[in-house]
Amino acid sequence: MKKQLGIAGIAALVVAGTVTVVPARAVTYGTPTIALSASYLSGSVGGVGDQTVDVSVGQSGADASALTVSASASSKASVAGTGDVTVTGTGAVRQLAVTARGRGYTNLTVKVTGLGGKTATRTLSYAASAAVRNPADARYLSGASDSSAAVDVGGGYTVVADDENNVLRLYDRSRSAAPVRTWDLSSQLGVTKEVDIEGATRVGNTIYWTGSLGNNKDGEYKAPRNTVFTTTVSGSGPGTQLAYGRSYKQLRDDLVAWDEANGNRYGFAAGTAAGEAPKQIDGFNVEGLEFAPGSTSTAYVGFRAPLVPVVPGGKALLVPVTNFDKVLSSGAKAAFGTGVELDLGGLSVRDIRKNAADQYLILAGSWAADDNSDPYALYQWDGIAGHAPVKRADLPTTDPGGWEAIVEVPDLSLPGARVQLITDSGSADLYGDGVEAKDLAHPEWKKARAAWFTLN
Repeated sequence: MKKQLGIAGIAALVVAGTVTVVPARAVTYGTPTIALSASYLSGSVGGVGDQTVDVSVGQSGADASALTVSASASSKASVAGTGDVTVTGTGAVRQLAVTARGRGYTNLTVKVTGLGGKTATRTLSYAASAAVRNPADARYLSGASDSSAAVDVGGGYTVVADDENNVLRLYDRSRSAAPVRTWDLSSQLGVTKEVDIEGATRVGNTIYWTGSLGNNKDGEYKAPRNTVFTTTVSGSGPGTQLAYGRSYKQLRDDLVAWDEANGNRYGFAAGTAAGEAPKQIDGFNVEGLEFAPGSTSTAYVGFRAPLVPVVPGGKALLVPVTNFDKVLSSGAKAAFGTGVELDLGGLSVRDIRKNAADQYLILAGSWAADDNSDPYALYQWDGIAGHAPVKRADLPTTDPGGWEAIVEVPDLSLPGARVQLITDSGSADLYGDGVEAKDLAHPEWKKARAAWFTLN
């Protein structure tokens, strides 16, 4: 008869009354595994709530809680050193955060140490942008840098458009984060180039979007830019879904024809002529879209250019499209009301948005192409032609990016009302290497800044 006993790592084999002691099989551990949820990460000097990376670890023969994760090396400690990396959590997935010391790039070696002294590493390529004014009010929306229009979808989330592509991105407004969900509408729109989305507004479950309608920066006509379209919203917050609706691709032509029929008051034909750049004082460039007070049919199309008259200090222009709903729902030819000319201190419309009480905010900026250091301001308006807008705030211009989009209009009658704005940072040198954000190799390093402002 045979019997095997195991005591404290010793194997005892009993055969016919004789006990033979043999060594027990030693416990063996495999090489640990480590994976990062992203290989590239962007942060900011002084940033509050910067993005984190998930680190997934494991080791055969060991419980995940027995493994340790740390940063073991940095290629440029002046940007972020090993002591600037924090890892939290104890299970198979940990969270890694980086506190930036300085602007620039560094490669961080992330190491997992398992039982038996075995280790494995991965490299996290980290980029830090410079400190900005009021960092506690700043959040960074990564994945794209040329944010151009935004629409609140409830639950603390917003859908953001980019003027360099036809992708709509859903973000958590409260966090520095990558998009929760994306929708590339190029195929539905029937285009291969960017529509140059510049304005948007929502009525019920329909979001209306408009391209710039102008020539490209070289003065060339590009048909995709002459596009307005709709999407239908379902759900809200992180569960938001968008479905493509309809498009109309003749609004620019309708505007030019209308202006010609009214004596070329605004010079639309000249502004859209071959060779004419859109972002000049007498150019043709749309950047705002919002419905008139109490209306779901008349929409104001807001112009970055031209000014009226086309001289420094001229007024900003809105053109009412009186059947905008029908233009998108049935392809009706656009009809227009009398142009609305607003004194914005020589600035033009970069965005226009209202709330349910028909209180309007106009984001005003320069018509010029290279204007990130030019003045920006927020004006309150009641939406009625002939009524003057009132300045509510001057906006800072020392940080990278131009102010481009209003997320949502608060109750402007309340003291201390706060509004969130988003920058177009596509031309910004975020990391001090001379590369514009739109040209960065990795989308994780591209980002726009969202910031909260208190209105005076």
